[in-house]
Amino acid sequence: MTDVPEPVRKCANLLKGTRSDTEKFAALFMVTKLVKGKDCNSAGKKLLFEAIGFPFLKKLLVSKDLPNDCPPLVYKSVALSILTCFCQEEELATHKDIIDAIPTLLEIVEQADDEDYEDNLIVVSEAYSCLKSIASYEPGQQALLATGAIPKMSQIYSAQSFQTDEALHLIVLLVNKFGVASWPEDPTAFHALIQRIALDMETDHTDRKYELCRILADILITCRREIVINSLEGQIWPESLFKGCGDILKAKIGPKQRDPALHLIATTLQVLGIQWAFMDEQKQFFLQLLQLAAIEVRMQMDEKKLETTFKQADLMTCCFLILEQCIEYMATDQLDLEPKEKQTTYTALKGAFNQVMAVLTRVSQDKIRDSANPRDKNFVFAIVRVLSAWLAQETTAMRPAIYKILPFMLKVANESFHDLKTWRAGPKEGAAPNDVLRIMLPALCHFAVEDEARRVLFTHKQDEVLLESLELYFSIAHWKRPPIPRAERLKRMNEPDPVPTPEQQAEMKVARSAIVALCNILMNFTVLEPKRAEDGATFASLLKFVVENLPELKDTPDNLVIHGNLAVLGLLLLKQQSKKVKQNDFSICRYIQATIRFLWDAYNIDESNDPTALVVSIAYKGYWSDLSELWFLGMQTMCGVLPLVPWLSEFALESGWAEGIVKTLKKVKIGTLPANVKSAYEDFLSQLVDVNGDVVAVLKKADALRVCRNHRMMDLGKKLFGD
Repeated sequence: MTDVPEPVRKCANLLKGTRSDTEKFAALFMVTKLVKGKDCNSAGKKLLFEAIGFPFLKKLLVSKDLPNDCPPLVYKSVALSILTCFCQEEELATHKDIIDAIPTLLEIVEQADDEDYEDNLIVVSEAYSCLKSIASYEPGQQALLATGAIPKMSQIYSAQSFQTDEALHLIVLLVNKFGVASWPEDPTAFHALIQRIALDMETDHTDRKYELCRILADILITCRREIVINSLEGQIWPESLFKGCGDILKAKIGPKQRDPALHLIATTLQVLGIQWAFMDEQKQFFLQLLQLAAIEVRMQMDEKKLETTFKQADLMTCCFLILEQCIEYMATDQLDLEPKEKQTTYTALKGAFNQVMAVLTRVSQDKIRDSANPRDKNFVFAIVRVLSAWLAQETTAMRPAIYKILPFMLKVANESFHDLKTWRAGPKEGAAPNDVLRIMLPALCHFAVEDEARRVLFTHKQDEVLLESLELYFSIAHWKRPPIPRAERLKRMNEPDPVPTPEQQAEMKVARSAIVALCNILMNFTVLEPKRAEDGATFASLLKFVVENLPELKDTPDNLVIHGNLAVLGLLLLKQQSKKVKQNDFSICRYIQATIRFLWDAYNIDESNDPTALVVSIAYKGYWSDLSELWFLGMQTMCGVLPLVPWLSEFALESGWAEGIVKTLKKVKIGTLPANVKSAYEDFLSQLVDVNGDVVAVLKKADALRVCRNHRMMDLGKKLFGD
């Protein structure tokens, strides 16, 4: 203790020698002077902390049983003044006694509006100072989260109490640390807080408006998105944000104002989706936003040094997020644009993406491509991601340049996918890594049918990564209840079956759309690269994956489209690999049953208003735009598979499908059967007759003669009854 200043040592000895609380309290006035002095170092503060004893300080903060010669607030004020100084030292700010005092400090700031505190607001200020110091370190942050500090601070700010900015800064500090875990399941506090800040941002016309933009963006990005989306009814903060951001877009602003505004808009779009940009049911906000983001990208990436561009990574990533959502929305054809607006929009996007391409090309040739700095790495991910979103829609432009940069794009996308796979296999700490490969899938659908692009994909073994990706996304979409430890099974026998959380349901939805895109790519590979599909190890593994997993897929409406895609992908692979298929292979048998179910259930008469009309079944109707082509391809491919694997025809007979088709068509009114449906059924039944001698008798018994006459199925008629 030689480094403790003499006055501090004397004071500590005096405190230790006091015989009553009154004596100790009197000595505290000397402590307040000492701890604020420049001579009181860390060792001195620690010595004084031990000499006073925390129980005494806590007594001054909470006890009603204190000497009457001073008002209770004076005791509190002195105790807090000393604590504030102690909390500036990490060793003391993380001390168990001070951590345990967090509820007391929170209570003081929660009561800032009480009459007791009106005359001594310094007490509230000191309490905030203590909390701020405690929140600077991990143990304090964890304790603040556990004691519900974030919802409490949210209530304080939304009630606009004294010194609420202190509460706001504490919230931002904690949500930046804990992300989604910051918020309870009940979104009330979150909505109240965002509503208050959004209203302040909308109505403030000083520089504070832009500070609030940054704060809003920091808080919004941490919300429990599914819970917030499902509880938006009656909330007016989306409108406040829309109006506030709309005013900014119309104003003449510089980078200091533009950057936080773009940051907030990008975050809001991530949370609320692109529909938020149409809150006034007009397209002006959307078009202004698209133009602003495109111009910003072009300016920041225009022939600058890569280091300069990378310094703007955060701003550029926000612009990319905006452009990505705008492009995806425009692809849905819901936006009604005048010819001039179309031209202006396309010119802005093309200008931006020419620059993005140029920068990515330079990155691919620069040492920065191998940077281990997470910020640099994430920016490269963001560039590839936004370019992929553009290439999903722009399917003809810049092809030679694209084929050159494609290997680097694949390398980046695959790295991001493997990061995600590793993260999902572990304890899932922090936010999920950026999955660039998933965003690239729609663009890969186009590349899969282009000879040069497909050559690049196979040269870089992309088929192997796509199979890995299919396996991962299937494991997410095919959600299973977590296993119950054996010791707890009896105890939990009567518990209701768990269901996926809102976050898991959102993940499952994303996984399903990824599976559809992957199947699309892999089907094109199978058809356009028949030799690879026949002999390649990856394609053998792919067929194995499909036949083993399709029968396991839960029979739910949400899974219908992926069921259809996997079924048809399996048929295409089966056709190519028919020589390797062993008769009565159990997994193939189960797969064919699941595939027949998909093809059989698509059409019926029972659900039609007219008992003589064949209609798409109710279960399929809502998804028919995604299933129609698949169904016809599935029927056509089944016809191609039967001659190669004739024993599969047994399933069409034993299941009753072949007979069921004839019985259904028998009821259909003459002249009403659509030509393409007629062809699909006739070709299939004709193929069955060719490969299986037992089929003729079954079809004749079901009255195939009448069906052939009614619907002019000449080819089938000849096969069954001769000329």
